[in-house]
Amino acid sequence: MREIEVSAVLPVYNDLTALKTAIPRSLEALESIAPERFELIVAEDGSTDGSAEFVRAYETNDPRVRLLHSDERLGRGRALNRAFSGANGSIVCYYDVDLATDMQHLAELVGAVRDGYDAATGSRLLPESVITRSGGREIASRGYNMLVRTILGSSLHDHQCGFKAFRRDRLLDLLPSVTAGHWFWDTEVLIRAQKNEYRIKELPVRWRQGEGTTVRRKDVVEMGSAILRLWWRLHVEKG
Repeated sequence: MREIEVSAVLPVYNDLTALKTAIPRSLEALESIAPERFELIVAEDGSTDGSAEFVRAYETNDPRVRLLHSDERLGRGRALNRAFSGANGSIVCYYDVDLATDMQHLAELVGAVRDGYDAATGSRLLPESVITRSGGREIASRGYNMLVRTILGSSLHDHQCGFKAFRRDRLLDLLPSVTAGHWFWDTEVLIRAQKNEYRIKELPVRWRQGEGTTVRRKDVVEMGSAILRLWWRLHVEKG
């Protein structure tokens, strides 16, 4: 059996078109980072567009690729929890299947954990970051992250960038306390990691907005509510 150092996870829901690019690009990047010592886990979350079948065929021909299929929709956070729990690497990372964050940063992300950090996260809001997105998304992102910093006391700049790596053992220590099942997972993991005094490296990245990505009023309301719920759990329920 191959010794695995790095487990990379692609969270997927009806992303067949993106997968056709993301899998070969991922294998190329990972081979340069951890030659023959990595696995690519596709956490496929109840897709109906043939994503599971595509990955299953890829898996048959390339043992470095693993399909982790769910018949029912779990949500991004629960799908990631399941993938990380079943990963074989001592370092785990994940990134969005549309490769919005430039893959040139993956070596630096994994390298930060190799260098002793408990976690590393891409940031679109550091001065050195280069981003391409609409004005509406930019305003919403900066407003959201300001609220997280103000209300939850975070020292980080960007909490929702889908480009993160962890020491697997340290991440698994956190997961039982993480309650977010979908998009807020990214923020809650970073807040709880800081609360537990984990060493976190925030890295500037080159990032571009994916096609068809929009900000809806109900998304903004839900994310604001999620911040307040986590504050309540941390400061009132002490959980």
